[in-house]
Amino acid sequence: MSRLLVVMGSGETAPTMVKPHRAVFARVSGPAALLDTPYGFQSNADDISARAVRYFDQSIGQPVSVVSWRRPPDDSVARERALAALRDAGWVFAGPGSPTYTLRQWRDTAIPELLADKLTRSGVVLFASAAALTLGTHTVPVYEIYKAGIEPHWAPGLNLLEAAIGFPAVLIPHYDNAEGGNHDTRYCYLGEGRLRALEAELPDGRLIIGVDEHTAVTFDLDAKTATVSGNGVLTLRQAGASAVFPAGSVLSFADLAAGPSADGPVGVPPQPRPESEATTAPDQPSLRGAADELDARFAAALAARDVDACVAAMLALEQAIVDWSGDTETSDGADYPRSILRGMVVRLGELARRGAADPAETVGAFVDALIDLRAQARANRDYATSDTVRDRLAAAGVELRDTPAGTTWSLTEAAPST
Repeated sequence: MSRLLVVMGSGETAPTMVKPHRAVFARVSGPAALLDTPYGFQSNADDISARAVRYFDQSIGQPVSVVSWRRPPDDSVARERALAALRDAGWVFAGPGSPTYTLRQWRDTAIPELLADKLTRSGVVLFASAAALTLGTHTVPVYEIYKAGIEPHWAPGLNLLEAAIGFPAVLIPHYDNAEGGNHDTRYCYLGEGRLRALEAELPDGRLIIGVDEHTAVTFDLDAKTATVSGNGVLTLRQAGASAVFPAGSVLSFADLAAGPSADGPVGVPPQPRPESEATTAPDQPSLRGAADELDARFAAALAARDVDACVAAMLALEQAIVDWSGDTETSDGADYPRSILRGMVVRLGELARRGAADPAETVGAFVDALIDLRAQARANRDYATSDTVRDRLAAAGVELRDTPAGTTWSLTEAAPST
């Protein structure tokens, strides 16, 4: 079995990460364990675990067991049972929540050493989002800085990265975050100003490894390579200089150690942030974005009265809701896309109602006009025209009856095929 340290910048239980997860599991043997510590303080922790387990089962085809360590267990049996499950696991995953809460619950326990040993001997450690922040020598206390307004500072990290790749570094997920819209939330909600200030507090030459959202970096400890996959890029930053590496890039650990210096690997120079980007965030993969795109597709199909395309858009949205149901980081849930789907049903129903209206009401004015034309022809003794009108209406499924009170008409049950 391979020795892998896998980092995901975000989206660890989103449809965007299905392919990277499957690639990792193809190299795993032994049980898979989900460690619930990072979100253990949240009141919906059970729901987050259930959604993640469902995601791995339904989207990846991999059974995953939850190892609960929301706080160090007081009961010695429960404690040893959890540690034994982690030791036996071939794949250990931790994801969203709070990095500093996670570190507090793991401090002075066997978990950090157990994770390091797994990477030394044989196994996969996959950390995403908040958990990924704990991997380096220093950790960003993102909740405290971004949510509580505490002055930017570093917290001590697990330093698993140095044990894995051979040199000290700091890892920052959510590197390209754009949720702030009109304010800079890149670099895991720090923004450029706060990151620059924090970078100055690091030891000289310390490398920052940035992983974009919906992006994975697989550190292969045997091959000594780092492979980028997913939607975004890997960024190496040192002393304010950066180089970025898109999906498909494979860097040696020596390349990583060289950083973005002149002697380092050749990356794509990072583009300056346009002024317009301060108010317009780039599109990010999300269920809301998928719903908006499919709603526009549905509207175009409806305008073209293309029922098949309307149905296809509705089915695609329903599948998107299923695919994103395991995303533990989604902020708007399924309420919005479900409202879009219900709107599609209503609009398609309106089209069906118009199409299901009494056809006699639809064609009545035209038939009456032709009956008047026939009556005029008969009054003029133009029986040829009169017969032609009658025959053409009959061919179209309209039966005429001449009575003393005038001519009446009705639609036959089935019009002749043409």
